[in-house]
Amino acid sequence: MEKIKIVDLHTHSHCSDGTFSPEGLVLLAKKQGLSAIALTDHDTIDGIEELLMAGKNHGIETIPGIELAARCQSFHQPELHIVGLGFDPKASVWTEQMETIQQNRHNRNIKMAAQLTQIGLPVTIEEVFQNAGGEIITRAHFANVLLKKGYVYTRDEAFSKYLSQGLPGYVPRILSTPGECIEAIHLAGGISILAHPTLYHLAQDQLDALCQELAPLGLDGIECFYSTYTPSQRKNMMKLAKRYSLFPSGGSDFHGENKPLISLGTGRGNLAIPYSLWEAMKPRIKEIRGSIV
Repeated sequence: MEKIKIVDLHTHSHCSDGTFSPEGLVLLAKKQGLSAIALTDHDTIDGIEELLMAGKNHGIETIPGIELAARCQSFHQPELHIVGLGFDPKASVWTEQMETIQQNRHNRNIKMAAQLTQIGLPVTIEEVFQNAGGEIITRAHFANVLLKKGYVYTRDEAFSKYLSQGLPGYVPRILSTPGECIEAIHLAGGISILAHPTLYHLAQDQLDALCQELAPLGLDGIECFYSTYTPSQRKNMMKLAKRYSLFPSGGSDFHGENKPLISLGTGRGNLAIPYSLWEAMKPRIKEIRGSIV
């Protein structure tokens, strides 16, 4: 009997808040027996070139990806995440997009360091940048620094006391709208996916309303497979995908040591995402690329 091909369409490298290099992800994917892997770092495509080269060198299909944050004006939820898959990383739309995102992130990080220092937890932007080891600094890197300096006992405590919305170390981000994120992904020739819907803590009727809002904006898919989903949540996401004609997608959201309980490809042991999901998206990507003028 032929072995089912498996894919992971949501992973992170050290170019954002993961701990593996892009090539390291490819090597691990091959070791895990995956047929394909997408790199979807937060708000950056810096690791894509290394990913694609590693895929060629090690004989595994690699997929350009990104995870864009978008502001949400519904349900008192500050932001949503839109994953882009299969786009051209050299598309001109990314040049301005990346510059704007990185400048906004830099301004936010300076403010967060200042606010933490003001409440008696001295943190410098240099310390956080050193911890990140790359261009993209996230709240996870602030949590690492707070833990390293002994201000908290765990990374979770850093978020629950200081780094989450409404807490003294939190600074809201300047974000694009979901429609703008979807448009940028399409202009680059990729497909847009609503990431991990259950993490927005919305009731099922609210998730339904969210998909009803995003589908006309061009949303192509929704993550129906994810490391933290229960069987009933997975079933509900599949229902939404069918109702709004969205491609089912999914991934582990692997971050390496920054999410030690999540394994590449298998999540918490509950994932085996069929390659057929990615295969089903390819004609849509071809259609999008054909429509770009």
